[in-house]
Amino acid sequence: MKIKALSRSTTEYTRETKSDIQKLPRNIDPELHPLERAREYKRALNAAKLERMFAKPFLASLSGHIDGIYSMAKNPWDLESVVTGSGDGELRMWSLSSHETVWRAPEAHRGIVKGVCNIPGGETDRFLSVGTDKLAKVWSRSESAVASDGITPETVATYTGKHAFSGIDHHRNRPLFATSSSLIEIWDVDRSEPITNLTWGADTINTVKMNQTEVNVLATCGTDRSIILYDLRTNSPLAKLVMTLSTNAISWNPMEAFMFATANEDHNVYTFDMRRMDHAVNVLRDHVSAVMDVDYSPTGQELVSGSYD
Repeated sequence: MKIKALSRSTTEYTRETKSDIQKLPRNIDPELHPLERAREYKRALNAAKLERMFAKPFLASLSGHIDGIYSMAKNPWDLESVVTGSGDGELRMWSLSSHETVWRAPEAHRGIVKGVCNIPGGETDRFLSVGTDKLAKVWSRSESAVASDGITPETVATYTGKHAFSGIDHHRNRPLFATSSSLIEIWDVDRSEPITNLTWGADTINTVKMNQTEVNVLATCGTDRSIILYDLRTNSPLAKLVMTLSTNAISWNPMEAFMFATANEDHNVYTFDMRRMDHAVNVLRDHVSAVMDVDYSPTGQELVSGSYD
């Protein structure tokens, strides 16, 4: 019988201090590592991919809010400006060219700003905001007077609802806007009360989006996992679809009036055709956590999504 014993000196692998790297025995014989070249090639390839991935997308950060941003709206008629609303009730308008705040309302709402939207048309710089304080407010950078403190702008108009709002969107060419809460309310800008209430079984409506092409159609998604389409001409629902998990956001395709995309809790983005709601036209997979928002590009050929991952 032949017995081989391994012996190592403690001075070779014992660290002198706690900050030293742990020394491990390693045999560098190439015959024992046949996949070494393939492993190094894979590491180099992954490093190159990550470098390309992080090289271009990030352009700038717009810093100024002291709480989380819960709503954001772009203006198709003014591509330089973006409006954001935060959890402490603050509204800010940003300039994308200078990356600075050009207008702000520190105490626009008492609570979270749940939705903002611009008034379409480009004839005015007015925009709307809603919050958990049951108020919908109209703001304007040029028309809003400044309060006595010299900082806080005053609203152009204020509408009071019966429930905490969760979303808002404006009609393309009529003075109407829709808000979501425990029901859908259609408001006329010249009246203090909603002119129409729409509901179909959902406890709470997460968001509401008006179609900017087929202007009399709007889409909503609720906490009961439903996606509901309504027609403003008849004030009645058109279709209802129940998903496996709840939907967080909806975006209409600006070029194809019948198509819309949804951001779902099951980590996917679904695109639907409103004429055939029995199945999804496409399922976009890659997220590994709940998708919170989705939006189309102006060409309607691409979309962007944001997730918890």
